[in-house]
Amino acid sequence: MLRGLPFAARADARILILGSMPGQASLDLGRYYAHPRNAFWPIMGGLFGAGPELPYEERLQRLKENGIALWDVIAVCERRGSLDADIVPGSVQVNDFAAFFAAHPGIVRLYFNGGAAETAFRRHVLPRLAGVSPPGCRLPSTSPAHAARGYAEKLAAWSVLAERD
Repeated sequence: MLRGLPFAARADARILILGSMPGQASLDLGRYYAHPRNAFWPIMGGLFGAGPELPYEERLQRLKENGIALWDVIAVCERRGSLDADIVPGSVQVNDFAAFFAAHPGIVRLYFNGGAAETAFRRHVLPRLAGVSPPGCRLPSTSPAHAARGYAEKLAAWSVLAERD
């Protein structure tokens, strides 16, 4: 059984980016999006100056300063390797979103890093929240396994995070 990472958020966060479950590189290092070919940090660099050239804690700080929180839908699961497709469905245990949203009442939007995160949230979390949660939007996965879209196309889609109300 694999156990995910704790959320990275300030109390005043407005946006929550959700992955499904960290890949093996992230679990090994205890850092979100640690695989060197994952486009997440290059995209965050382009949008918020939180690129991979900065130390990890500084990247997180820049996201937090911009009202962005990071977490994953799945808290615990069984999986061989890093692919979402290899997660054993019956082993999935989700994070406590009721407590998270209570502690972060300013969250107004969810962004799913790929389809697996959105599917897991809608299947395993929404029923527990009685359907009440901030609106969500699926963005293209930043995983290197999602090669159907190039970096420029992913960056363009993810730029919605930098738009202000």
